[in-house]
Parts: sequence; C-alpha cells; structure tokens
Amino acid sequence: MNQSRNKKVVALTVLGLGMILSPIVYSHCQLPCGIYDDEARIKMIAEHITTIEKSMNLINMLSQEPKSNMNQIVRWVQNKENHADELNEIITYYFMAQRVKPVEKAKEMEYQKYITKLTLLHEMMITTMKTKQTTDLEHVKHLKELLSKFEVAYFGHSHN
Repeated sequence: MNQSRNKKVVALTVLGLGMILSPIVYSHCQLPCGIYDDEARIKMIAEHITTIEKSMNLINMLSQEPKSNMNQIVRWVQNKENHADELNEIITYYFMAQRVKPVEKAKEMEYQKYITKLTLLHEMMITTMKTKQTTDLEHVKHLKELLSKFEVAYFGHSHN
C-alpha cells in the first residue's frame, strides 16, 4: 500500500515539475539542427517591441486615472517585462549564440560587419533592459531604430 502511494507521489511530483519547468523550454535549441528562420525572428523581435510599447502606453494611461486600477497596471508591467525577456532571449540565444559567427580580424571587411552586428545586438539588449526599468517611450523608439539597423547589417537590406 505504501509503495503504491509513494509511486503516486513521485508521479505527481514529476508531473508538477514538468508543468512548472515547461515554460523554460525555448523555441530554438543550441543543437546544430540547421533549421533557422532569421526573417521570422526579426518579425518576432518587432512584435515584442510593439507589445512593449503598447504596455508602456497603457501603464502610463492607467497611472493617470484618478482612481487607478493597480491590478491592471501590475498586469501590464508584467506583460512588458515578459516581452522584454523574450526579446532578449531571441537576441542572445538565437542571434548571438547561433547565427552571428565570429570572423578573423585578418578578414577586415567581414570582421567589421561582425563587430557591427554584435554592437547592434548588444545595444538592443541594453535598450531592452531600459524598457524594463521605465515607461519612457524613447527606449521603444530607439529599439525600433536599432532593429532596422541590425536588419540592414544582417541581411544587407531591410525587409520592411
């Protein structure tokens, strides 16, 4: 009887952990599967930026109301935070870790392109962090500009 109950407890624990940890599973692993859709990732980044912008606008609007609804404000702050995290996830785990490949300094032109891409991605990460710290829409504007510059540096042209 005890053994049956122990098995149930273990099974429920494993199931519970699976449910808790399942959001941690990322959409793109770091295995060399060769399945990449760079344009889709750029669109995803743009969507995250738009969602961050919408969240900031609603936080600012709700904060101005005489009797502000703190629950809604908190939900929009959480939404902004989540999308900023997901944006940084794409930047770091997709582009920086897998797609932007190191280039030897001896190959000066290619090396300069590599440095430009890394610099833009790093600046996007910093600006995304700033969107988490404030509701200043200038950071969103800057993110849009950086994404556009990165798209040109990465593809050689913009897809807009």
